[in-house]
Amino acid sequence: QVQLKESGGGSVQAGGSLKLLCELSGRAFSNYCMGWFRQTPGKEREEVASIGSDGTPIYAQSGEGRFTISQDTFENTLTLNMDNLEPEDTGMYICAATSIVAVVSSGGKCPGRYDYWGQGTQVTVSS
Repeated sequence: QVQLKESGGGSVQAGGSLKLLCELSGRAFSNYCMGWFRQTPGKEREEVASIGSDGTPIYAQSGEGRFTISQDTFENTLTLNMDNLEPEDTGMYICAATSIVAVVSSGGKCPGRYDYWGQGTQVTVSS
């Protein structure tokens, strides 16, 4: 059974930094095709950063230049470093992973969906 557990959220002033950590357990997830999402009440869930099938990081425009996504395949963790935070970054940050089966079925590429989700960690940025 795959489990994802996020931590590292909190309340910061605008311009501050946070480091979010996602710990993954289980064996069925792919080491690639993983991502961080932001959920804000009344808005669609937004993918803010992800790691593609070739290990390349991909960022939404909102986080470009301020967010850095990385993974540790030995420790099975996915990290999101967020710098120069803005009030618009406020939300529940949720990490997601894709099953190995889905990636293999897609010919080794990210299938465009996530199979495993964490509960999220809250980030609040005040002005």
